[in-house]
Amino acid sequence: MSPPSVTAETTTVWAVLCHAEPSDVPFICRMIYQMAEFERLTHIFTATDSSLLSILFPSPPLPPFFSLTPLVLYLSFTSPPVPSSQTLSITQFSLPSPVTDPDESDFVSPLGDGHCIAGFVICFPNYSTFLPKMGLYIEHIFVREPWRRLGLGKFMLSLVAKKAAELGMARVDWCVLDWNVNAIEFYKGMGAEVFQEWRICRLTGPSLEKYKDE
Repeated sequence: MSPPSVTAETTTVWAVLCHAEPSDVPFICRMIYQMAEFERLTHIFTATDSSLLSILFPSPPLPPFFSLTPLVLYLSFTSPPVPSSQTLSITQFSLPSPVTDPDESDFVSPLGDGHCIAGFVICFPNYSTFLPKMGLYIEHIFVREPWRRLGLGKFMLSLVAKKAAELGMARVDWCVLDWNVNAIEFYKGMGAEVFQEWRICRLTGPSLEKYKDE
């Protein structure tokens, strides 16, 4: 069953950030493609449900935040969610205006009970030799388009930062495209320093493969 449409009468929403489950992988894959569309990078998108499942959920499982860690953002429109062992945080917010989610049927949560999936985070540990301490690198943080500008990105980023601080880590890093002015201003508002003098360097594709036999 689809979650109810969010109308003027449905103004209270609960947001839940949880550790992802294998059943979340198809939704994560769809959202990664939506992010690729936004970043104009669909030409390099090759992720599949099976490839994500194998990398995000290895056997035996690895400890969260000290390995590749997927988190999923659920929304509940009917009642406060019941926390589980996978729950990181729950927050309640009110919608300033009605929201129409044209893709709601594609993101009905496996949890049922009027939940839908609205976003995700994937992060993994990195290391600073200068400090020297572990940190967290956010590979992707994403909120689906109908649910943006409601504070959900801040909710997710704050929780990752909180977890890094609790674990005694030194920093949280991520990248932003230089043309994404809205994101840059949002991150600055979160207290992040946006470095102008650093540029990403990357070996990939044929440039990387040529080193295989050297």
